[in-house]
Amino acid sequence: MVRTIVVIGFILGLISAAILGSNWLQSGDKQPVTANQPTCDLLAGPCEWETNSGPWRVRLAVADGQTQGAQYQLAVHAPVSPQRLLAVLRGESMYMGEYPVPLKREDKGKYSAHFAAPLCATGSEMVWRVDLQSGQQPLAETAPLKLIFQAGEH
Repeated sequence: MVRTIVVIGFILGLISAAILGSNWLQSGDKQPVTANQPTCDLLAGPCEWETNSGPWRVRLAVADGQTQGAQYQLAVHAPVSPQRLLAVLRGESMYMGEYPVPLKREDKGKYSAHFAAPLCATGSEMVWRVDLQSGQQPLAETAPLKLIFQAGEH
C-alpha cells in the first residue's frame, strides 16, 4: 500500500516537473507584448516616433515592375547605427512563423531592404507586423507603435 502511494506520488511529481519546466523554458522565447500598442499602417504613410536617441522613421512602399506577388521596399531612418539591423515579419492576423529581413546600411542611420511577404491562404486579408531588431536583440522598447501592413496584390 505504501509502495503504491510512493510510486503514484513520484509519477505525479514527474508530470508536474515536466509541465512547469516546459512553461519556464518557453517563457524566455516570448516577444514583447504588443497587444496594447497603437498601430501604424506602413502602407498608409511613414511611421515616425521620437526616442531619447532621436527621431525614428520607417517607410514601406510597394515596389514597381514585379510580375509575381507584391514586392516591398522598406526604409528605416534611425538615430543609432546598429551593426546588424533586421526587420522581422510576423503574422499579425494569423501566425505564420517569423521571417527575418536583413536591412542594408545605405548611410549613417539609413537602412533599406527589398522583400516579398510570404504568401498566405487568406491572400489580401493577411496583416503582417514588422518588428525591428539589432542582431538578435528586439528593439520593441524603441518603437511605441506596432508597425503593420496588409499584404496583397497592389
